[in-house]
Amino acid sequence: MREHNEDSLVVGPWTLCGTVTENPQTLVFPLGRSLLVAVADGLGGQPAGEVASALVARRLAAIGPALDGTETVTEALNLCNRAVYAAAEDRPELATMGSTVAGALVLERSLLSFNVGDSKVFHVSRDGLRQVSVDDSPPPVPGHRTTSAVTQTLGGSHAFEAVTPHVAEIPLSPGDRYLVCSDGLTDPVTDEEIDRLLRDHDDGKAAFELWKAAIDAGGPDNITLALVRVGE
Repeated sequence: MREHNEDSLVVGPWTLCGTVTENPQTLVFPLGRSLLVAVADGLGGQPAGEVASALVARRLAAIGPALDGTETVTEALNLCNRAVYAAAEDRPELATMGSTVAGALVLERSLLSFNVGDSKVFHVSRDGLRQVSVDDSPPPVPGHRTTSAVTQTLGGSHAFEAVTPHVAEIPLSPGDRYLVCSDGLTDPVTDEEIDRLLRDHDDGKAAFELWKAAIDAGGPDNITLALVRVGE
């Protein structure tokens, strides 16, 4: 329903910023090297969300290979926050631009889930779907399942505000999957429906069916997602 796309995606060195595709792409990477997968969602209702999300995605793509743990991931997100504010400095058309971010850093034996804002990371295992990111948003009002309000973002204010990224380490298990997505998927599609679709489908087919479920539910926002599967 949006006139333009303010989401950006990074998978390793590859980024997709402010463009639209309905065809899932499958990429294969060797386990053992750092692989960063993330979604950045520009703040709606504020200027230049697509500029902020693209800046975050490209910065993460550039520094992703050097990330190796909680400390470096936290510093990378703080660096992105400072970069968004710096890009908007003395440019009124970019003032208050901002972005959420959520992602996964795949290491040899573990995975680091991270986020700032309300984009999400889910662990998909044989036991079902479990959110491992932490929403930076207040509880929804009674009678509503979701809220569009966020309590911290990268950028997003006139004056610099520091962030406290959420970072969690999870042991890798062969066959497990991780879903990284913007709220364009999770706002219109319930966790129960996401879980069902991931049980019924794998890889690119699962990605397509998740996107289609959000479109069928009205597609009120940009829908960006990546599904990471650890090879067996």
